[in-house]
Formats: sequence, structure tokens, C-alpha cells
Amino acid sequence: MTAIELYDTTLRDGMQGEGMSLTAHEKLRVAHVLDELGIDLIEAGFPSSNPKEAELFELLAREHFEHAQIAAFGMTRRRDTAAQDDPALQILADCFAPVCTLVGKTWSLHLEKVVRAGRDENLRMISESIAFLVSAGKRVIYDAEHFFDGFADDREYALACLRAATQAGAETITCCDTNGGTLPGQIATAMAAVVAELAPAGVRVGIHCHDDAGCAVAGTLAAVAAGATHVQGTQNGYGERCGNANLTTLIPNLQLKAGHECVTAAQLHALSASSHFFDELLNFTPNPNQPYVGRNAFAHKGGMHVAGVSADPSTFEHIDPGAVGNDRAVLVSELSGRGTVHARAAEAGIELDDAAAARLLDRVKEREHEGYHYEAADGSFELLMRRESGGYRPLFTLESWRVIAEQRADGRVETEATIKLWVDGERHMFTAEGNGPVSALDRALRGALARVYPELDAVKLVNFKVRILDGSKASDAITRVLLDSSDGEREWGAIGVSDNVIEASWEALVDSLEFALQPGRQPAHTLKAHAPS
Repeated sequence: MTAIELYDTTLRDGMQGEGMSLTAHEKLRVAHVLDELGIDLIEAGFPSSNPKEAELFELLAREHFEHAQIAAFGMTRRRDTAAQDDPALQILADCFAPVCTLVGKTWSLHLEKVVRAGRDENLRMISESIAFLVSAGKRVIYDAEHFFDGFADDREYALACLRAATQAGAETITCCDTNGGTLPGQIATAMAAVVAELAPAGVRVGIHCHDDAGCAVAGTLAAVAAGATHVQGTQNGYGERCGNANLTTLIPNLQLKAGHECVTAAQLHALSASSHFFDELLNFTPNPNQPYVGRNAFAHKGGMHVAGVSADPSTFEHIDPGAVGNDRAVLVSELSGRGTVHARAAEAGIELDDAAAARLLDRVKEREHEGYHYEAADGSFELLMRRESGGYRPLFTLESWRVIAEQRADGRVETEATIKLWVDGERHMFTAEGNGPVSALDRALRGALARVYPELDAVKLVNFKVRILDGSKASDAITRVLLDSSDGEREWGAIGVSDNVIEASWEALVDSLEFALQPGRQPAHTLKAHAPS
């Protein structure tokens, strides 16, 4: 089993993606989570690029990491400037980071159009910059920018750039698919030549791919198969344009599929929680279809699939979801069979006989034809199961609700909701204002129930989505409302469907609160614990 060195560039290359922004202290939290995840090298950025990076390096210098080492990033010396006289290189030499990663040119097109330096001058820029940092006691990684484009254009010169870096003392040479357009087979061919050139000299060979052709993970795996033992990427594939190679996918692929040693079993188990932590810190919605860690990565919908997984999970799952800290999910829809219903009932602690399961399936198919969608509304589906099993307990009996929206002369819009309902023979009425009809209804309903069910105070609305199901009917179209709610420990979805958006919202609101108070409830979707900060 070959050990793979994991190099994470989320804090530098990943931050170039759209919407990516973290404070220095947030970046410090990320560094500690990466350390706990088993990352070997954390690229923290340019210590000289801006005040935020300078602050981050000051913070990192005072921190202790159990496993990871910090790498500072920079570029080869300026043209016509001695390495020792280049201010940016001097900052790298003076910083606390034991590892310095230098990026340099490999492709003649960039020498002509960007750097405007001759080929021999570029070789000296590479060699002298690396030698300067090595003499300052740094371990140096050389990132050969645009290597694969350069290799295709002029193989001998591209390899000459790598030789110059090696002879100057670089311990790792990383071949970069900077434009992200090289196919895996092309990467394999080029990497085989690089490994044959450098491995005999004891130099570690690395790979750095971007995902512009959708091949970053595949290209990285091809490079490792050709002999690369240093892998660069970002968490969740963050990065400029289409992103970088996704370490969240690469780590389990390398360890579970290709048999390489990357992290411990416990660290691999933390992968899903870590992935979600990074998304939440950046205020991104986690990609439900992301391999290994996405909500749908081990979700089964078709009846035959559910039956197969119930008999033997390996029939429709390529790994045990628990290995990466994920869970199996059984989705309910018009495609479901009785096995799906029984599996979901068992998860919720509900007893359903075959007759009840059959009735429930018929009801689901009818309602999905009307526009309901229970895959995303596990709370509403559990209430359906409880109704069929006889275990349903309504929170109240509705007398009426009313919503009034009024625009004043000054342009302000005020919305007021009044609810009248009965609980255990007692009438309750409450009026509340809100920021729109759904907000007003939510506040009025909670106000009416507050004295009877004070525990509802812990239930919060965390997401609200509206979809028009038949746009051809314009404002008369059927509307589907999906609500996500949370009590701080679990999260669940509820659904409402009507040609009146307020009525659909009311239905979803009621389901959301009723589900929260069902006895012995066990929501199908449990919030993932954050990785330690």
C-alpha cells in the first residue's frame, strides 16, 4: 500500500472561487479541521499578498497542529531580479512555515505572453528561487504551472523546467493542469514520463488538477496510477472557475478503491461532517449529489433498489456509507414498493401491517399525482404513516384562519394573521403580524398554541421554498411549498400543495409543527455534527 501525501489548498486556491470569503480567524478554524482530517500539508496562502493573509500567518505561527504542516505559497523571482533581492521571496524565507510552495512557468506561451522572459531566463528564475529558499532552511515544493500544456507543446522544455527545480533542491515536483482541460489519458502519459525522469533521483512527484473539463478527480487518479504520490486539491472542490480536484471525493477513492494509505479510519469517518462544516462556514448549501458525502450519495428510491439494499446493501451501494460518516436514506415516491414503506416505518418506530402499507402506497401515488413530493418532506410522510397506523395525534382542531395584507399610503405593507382553533375542548385565538403572510401565520399559530405546547418554542423555520407546478396556468397554477424546520438537533421537511400559495404554506406549517410533537418521533434526516473547531 503506497502512502499518499495530501496537500490541501482550500485556503489559497479554493478562495479564488466565486463567493469564497473567510476571515483570518475562520481560516484558522479551517486549518484545525484539516489537521484533524489527516491532511499532511495545508497551503495557507501568500503571506505577503494582503493584510488578511499577514494576520492569518501571525495566528498560525502561534498554533499547534497534531499532524499537518503549514505551507506558504509564492512565485519564482521576478524577471531581472536576484532571488535574494526579491521582497516576496524574502518574506517566504522569513516566515515561520517550514514548507514553501513556489509556482513557476513551464509553458512557452506564458513566457512569451505573460512573463516576457526567455527560456533560459525562466530556468534560472526557477533554479535560483528554489535554491534561495532551500538555503534558508525551507522544504520546497515546486508547482509546475501549465505543465501539461507545456508538455504537449514542447516536451523537452517542460521536463527541463522540472530538472531545474530538482537540481536546485525541490523535494516535490507538482505537475499542474492549470487550465483544467487535459484528459486523464493524457495526464497518465505525461506523468509516466515525469516519474521515469524524477523518481530515480528520489524526488516526490505530485499532481494538481482543475475541473474545467470535469476530469479533475479522474485526472488525479490517473496521475497516481502513473506513480504520483503527492495529491493537491481542495475541500468540496472549491476553486476558481469550475473548481479544483475535490479532496472530499479523492480521499475515499484513493483509500477505499485504489488501496492507498491516506488517513485513519476515524478520519475517513469524519469526512461527511467535515464537508458539511466547510459548506456551512462559507454559507453554501451542501451539494446533495456529491459523491460519498452528499445527502443523496446513498439514497434509494426505486422499489427494487430498496428491496435489494434490504437484502444485501452491496447490491446497490459501492461502499458502506458509515465508512465516510454518511447514512443510507430510503426515499418515498410513486416509484416505491412495500419494502420502502416498511423500511421507513421501521426507522420511525411505526408498526405497519401489509394492508396499511398498501393503503399508504396508494395514498402516496395519489398525492404525488396531485403535486406532493415526499422525498424532501420526511416530516409530512411520517405523519401519513402515523395516520395509516392509527398513531396520529393532531395538535388542534381548526376553526378558522385569516390573513390580511394591507399597503399603506406611505408604501409600507403590513400583514396580519388571525387563527382560531380548539385544543382539548378549549378555544384559542391569536392575532399576529409578520413579514408577509407565511411569517404572520407562523407567529399566529405559535401564539395560539404557546400555552398548550411551550416546547414549540424550540422549533425554528430554517428554509422556505415555493415552486409553481404548471406555469401555463399563470397565477392559477398549483403551488408546492416545502418547509424545512429544526429543533437544534434534527431537521425535517414538510410540504403543502394548493392553487392558493397561502393555503399550501398553512398546510406545510401545520405538518411541520405536528411532526415536531409526535410521540417518539425519529426524523429520517439527522443534522450532521460539525467537525471540531
